[in-house]
Order: sequence, then structure tokens, then C-alpha cells
Amino acid sequence: MELALRRIEERPMDLCGGGGLVSGIEETMDCLCDEVFGGSCVTYVVPETRGAYSPRIDVNETADTINVYAEMPGMDQNDIDVSIHDGVLTISGEKKVQNRENVVNYLHLERSYGCFARNISLPQGVEAGRIEVTYRNGVLSVSLPKTQESMEESRRIPVTTA
Repeated sequence: MELALRRIEERPMDLCGGGGLVSGIEETMDCLCDEVFGGSCVTYVVPETRGAYSPRIDVNETADTINVYAEMPGMDQNDIDVSIHDGVLTISGEKKVQNRENVVNYLHLERSYGCFARNISLPQGVEAGRIEVTYRNGVLSVSLPKTQESMEESRRIPVTTA
């Protein structure tokens, strides 16, 4: 049985609310391919992408921060690079093959290895100088504090009855 691999993002995720018709069609086609083929179309159309590594990420927002979590089990923190430039957070690195020197032949191989880069477009109002990055138990956590102005811009306004 072939595992479903996620497509590697070539363009930054848009957290600023872009979306649109084209991305909706793209998502629909990806779902259709997943249902028909049991995995991402990319692995069938471009077979050399099988086994490519791309960490899965979650992004959430609190009142004062934007948080990014990336699953990177088995990686050394020295093989991970985090940078921000022009409102794009980039998480890149390399997941290396382990214990390869004594292997005569692989009988079964499902884990993915290789270089990766994930780009995430950030909304305005992030204090780049106060970003905190930690790596623990295979999960990279990036905390992006919001500027005071951006926190003040989005405050709740009470609704009153007339």
C-alpha cells in the first residue's frame, strides 16, 4: 500500500486572507486526486517526488502572538534554519538518513529524507526582533509576537441594542 505524501509548497502559505477561486479549485482537485488515487497527485504525475521530506505545520493565533509548529522528528536542531525576510517566515533544513553505513539492502522504506523549505507569508504587525524559536521532542515552535499597534487594531467592540 502506498502512503499519501503531501505536496511540497513552492509558494508561501497566505495567512493574510488571499485565497480566491484558483486556490479553491486547486484544493478541490487535490481532494479528488486523493480519493481516486489514494494519495497526492504529485506522487503519480512526478514520481521522483516520492519520499521527499516536508514537515507538517500548524499555525495559530492568540491575542498577542502568531505561533507556528513544525513536526521534525529525528532531526538535530543544528540541521534546522529559521529566518524571516519581507514578511515571509522560512523554515528550512535537511533531514538526514540515519545508520546507513551498515545497511546492505532496504527491505521496506517509508520514511522520507532530504532538504526542505517551508515559506509562510505573515500578516503585517509582527515584531521580527522578538521572535522566539524552540525545538523540543521533534517539534519546532516559532512564536512571533505582534506589535502593540496590531493588537490594538483588532479589539472587540461591544454590540448594544437600540
